[in-house]
Amino acid sequence: MGRILTYGNLAAQARARLETHYPPGEARAMVRVIFERLKGFTATDMAIKSDEEASDFIARKVEQTVDRLIADEPIQYIFGVADFYGLEFKVTPDVLIPRPETAELVDMIVDENKERKELAVMDLCTGSGCIACSLARNLPFSNVSAVDISDAALAVAKENAAALKTAVDFRHADVLHMDAQTGVYDIIVSNPPYIAEKEKAAMEANVLDHEPHSALFVPDSDPLLFYRAIAGYASESLKQGGCLYLEINPDYTDMLRDTLAKNGFTDIDIRRDSFGKNRFAVAKL
Repeated sequence: MGRILTYGNLAAQARARLETHYPPGEARAMVRVIFERLKGFTATDMAIKSDEEASDFIARKVEQTVDRLIADEPIQYIFGVADFYGLEFKVTPDVLIPRPETAELVDMIVDENKERKELAVMDLCTGSGCIACSLARNLPFSNVSAVDISDAALAVAKENAAALKTAVDFRHADVLHMDAQTGVYDIIVSNPPYIAEKEKAAMEANVLDHEPHSALFVPDSDPLLFYRAIAGYASESLKQGGCLYLEINPDYTDMLRDTLAKNGFTDIDIRRDSFGKNRFAVAKL
């Protein structure tokens, strides 16, 4: 008689394989996600059911998932979902996987504006819609709009808004060539492409090989390509006293500050993320 394959054995085998490619902590986290997505197991379930027999079907699914992870495919794309700001978002290779730093940006906006009502908000380069939907859920009675140049990304964003029952007005537009509106918005937020091409060499394969380059990279010769356009649009489209929130590249902080100042922003605050890097700019007219 062959040895019974238990959930505990299956998890241990998956972890051992993943640890040949990922740090132990990351491998353990991946195994937790695999069993949560495939079986709905919590960490407690895994402990309680570790001696139960796993079906051949689940064993194959776990093996296939580990194969894809070892090939550097992001786990969020494998299962088609990513957690962000306490919500679950659909993600596909047409959109970036939401990052913890971007959740810090959302948290900053919510914390500084939660007492205000009926705010008009615009999210530029919305991607999966994670910023727009999170703000729509957490700013009381807000009126949130969002734009992206990618129709495929907008389709994902609209699905997310519908699934999360959030009212967001999604529109197709090229942020680099948008017509400004005079004094419409209380808040404009953007996490645009900001990684210089030269930074590719230091990036992980799971990002380079799978995430959309058009949402990540800007030319080395023009690292502020998007910020210049956004600053121009925001300087006209924000109400007086309105606020622009940006996720930024720490390498170009001084250049960005100059760009914002040239567009009429007088109160410019560069803020650090939880890793201590200059990651956000907050500017007021």
